[in-house]
Amino acid sequence: MHRVLPLITAFVLLSTSCATIKNGYRTQTGIASWYGRDFHGRPTASGEIYNMYAMTAAHRTLPLGTILRVTNLENRKKVKVTVNDRGPFVKGRIIDLSYGAAKRLGMVEKGTARVRIEVIGRDRKYIRYIRVDDTGDGDYVVQVGAFRDVRNARRLKEVLSWRYSGVYIARATVSGRTFYRVRLGRYPTRADAYRTAQRLASEGYEVMVTRDQ
Repeated sequence: MHRVLPLITAFVLLSTSCATIKNGYRTQTGIASWYGRDFHGRPTASGEIYNMYAMTAAHRTLPLGTILRVTNLENRKKVKVTVNDRGPFVKGRIIDLSYGAAKRLGMVEKGTARVRIEVIGRDRKYIRYIRVDDTGDGDYVVQVGAFRDVRNARRLKEVLSWRYSGVYIARATVSGRTFYRVRLGRYPTRADAYRTAQRLASEGYEVMVTRDQ
């Protein structure tokens, strides 16, 4: 039986070594890069399909749905973006912008730019609920996604593995169709699994506590 339990959290931004509080915003300064056609049309960490022309970005730690003002410190151009993906996983870079956002900042040709990012809010549609499925008798696990294309499952597994241990892909056949489920851990009790699910949901992931069947 599936149940949906509310997640009650405050909007807490994870601290970073180069972030400071300024005028009520959390700010960070560093190198931005951008990503485009190679990922266009593929799922992001939030589950949304990546649109290289939309005003979006990837950040390693900020909750999905965080709205940022990004300033190119080399030409003072600004853009507002929504974090809907994870990255960049390249040392020395703090944010990956969509092609559209990078174009507005005038950094497409160069590829990177020194920027300042400021948190200005969060899109509430990224506030998640936790689903619970108690059917079965195996250990509890936390499921973050299920994909028909194994490449999408592998990408989400890679993204999650930067912050969580015990991430794996479970293959399942449902009504003759193969799915690749991205899951975390094996927990003896639902409460143990729920604690991990709360953390993931607060970051903006769609999660389900279920049994390892």
